[in-house]
Amino acid sequence: MSRVRRSAWSLVAAAACWGTATAISKRAVEEIAPLTLLSIELAVSVAVLLTATAVTGDRTLPVTNRAALIWLGVLNPGLSYALSLAGLARITASTSTLLWATEPVLILLLAWLLLRQRPTRAMFVCAGVALGGVALVVARPGIRLSIAGVSLTVAGVAACAVYTVMSSRYLGEESTLGVVLLQQSSALGFTVLLAIGALISGHAGSLADVSAIGWASAMAAGALYYGVAFWFYLHGLRTCSPGVAGLFINLVPLFGVTSAAVLLGERLATRQWIGCATTLAAVTTVALIQARATVGTDHDQSRIAPVA
Repeated sequence: MSRVRRSAWSLVAAAACWGTATAISKRAVEEIAPLTLLSIELAVSVAVLLTATAVTGDRTLPVTNRAALIWLGVLNPGLSYALSLAGLARITASTSTLLWATEPVLILLLAWLLLRQRPTRAMFVCAGVALGGVALVVARPGIRLSIAGVSLTVAGVAACAVYTVMSSRYLGEESTLGVVLLQQSSALGFTVLLAIGALISGHAGSLADVSAIGWASAMAAGALYYGVAFWFYLHGLRTCSPGVAGLFINLVPLFGVTSAAVLLGERLATRQWIGCATTLAAVTTVALIQARATVGTDHDQSRIAPVA
């Protein structure tokens, strides 16, 4: 399997983990306060990653760009998901999901502005089509909006978009597992400080009455959402542009809605199935465009390479 295909499958797997973990987190957040839940999930993620380093023997933490990678970890999943959970407490899950679906467009724009990676017309079209498909999946009539909730969520989305664009610059040849462990540990430290602040202010909630299902949901979501998903995502970022990687995020709401149907008994309407098919078609088209562009580049390089 080519590097481009492995990259695409890694990004699909990351979207699947994020979408599934979102449905699982819905169960946990019913019993655990958002900032407390985020700390628990990140602690589980770091534990899973440490176990993975012990099993694989890959204990190498990044040496170059370490400070930049640490701050990116504080940005996402630290600040990004702290803002997102604070926003989610004020708006519906459907509204939050729809707002997160704007991230690929933000990534395209930021990659253009910061990295001078001008998207092709086809990518712009596919981004619009994918966003329209996501809207069909998650948009529902009668959604009430909170200005504070929307603002906090959009801020979280923007932080995540900046993370994607800047991470591609600093990954280099470092171990993906080492980068994820470093960033998750940084985010955990930041989130623990936020949780302590919430505890002092009386907004941390109590863990005394959390059920076994609540704890299991928090731990499962932490392992999937932060540890496994971020490993897949950074692995995919190594062989494609941030703009292309961002478009795969359109798959997250689709996996989330499907997981909710299976795990929570929610059903999809015909309109939502149409949206799923539309988004999948747009993302698949982008993956094919990227694969052809890479093959063309490799072919050109092979033609001009010196013969030994």
